Formats: sequence, structure tokens, C-alpha cells
Amino acid sequence: MANHRLKGTRLGTISYESDRNMPQQPRQIARYRTTDGAEFDVPFAEGAQAPGRWLCRNGMEGSLLSGEAEEPKRRKHVRTPWDMLRERRTIEELDELLAERLAIIGARRRGADGARAGSAAVDGY
Repeated sequence: MANHRLKGTRLGTISYESDRNMPQQPRQIARYRTTDGAEFDVPFAEGAQAPGRWLCRNGMEGSLLSGEAEEPKRRKHVRTPWDMLRERRTIEELDELLAERLAIIGARRRGADGARAGSAAVDGY
């Protein structure tokens, strides 16, 4: 058997390649200010769009001082099940369906109550 080991890695771990002799990539510095007046810098890649707000180390949210902030993404209106139902049916149709279902449930209950009443009379309870 050989007297050496293979070094194992897993997915997503750090690279073993050293970047000591590599030139730094161009960067831009975005400056932010919190509501209490604290200012801080965040480095971004040269062509990256800086967000309009950034969380400071003190836990407060800072606003971008220089440059153009990216526009916030528009949120889609969330469609609830009620909204989707209203697209398919009118209130009148829903009232009709409700009345039909209530009639069916009422008939079942009346039938079950009659069966219980008949069995109680036979058993003598």
C-alpha cells in the first residue's frame, strides 16, 4: 500500500488556488448613509449596479449617497383563490351553487336524523 493519502473535497468548498499574484479586478465604491448619520462604503464590481439600500454593520439600513440606485422590482399582484374563482363565476352563480349544496347537505342531515330517530324508537331509548 502506498504511504500517501488523497486529499478529499466536497462540493462548494473553497478553492486551493492562491490569488496572491493575481491583479485585483476593477471595483467601484458605493457610499451609504444611515438615518443616524453613519456613513459606510461597500465595494462592488466595476459594472455592477449598486442597490439603493444596504444594511450597515450597526444593523441600520443605509441609503445610497452617490450614483444611481437600481429601480425596485415591481411586484406582481398576488391572486388569491377567491380572485381566481371570481374570474370564473359571478356572485349570482355562486349564490345558486351555495343554495344547491346547502339543499343537498340539508337532505342528507334530514335523512340521517330520520334513521337515528327510527332506530331509537326500536331500541327503546
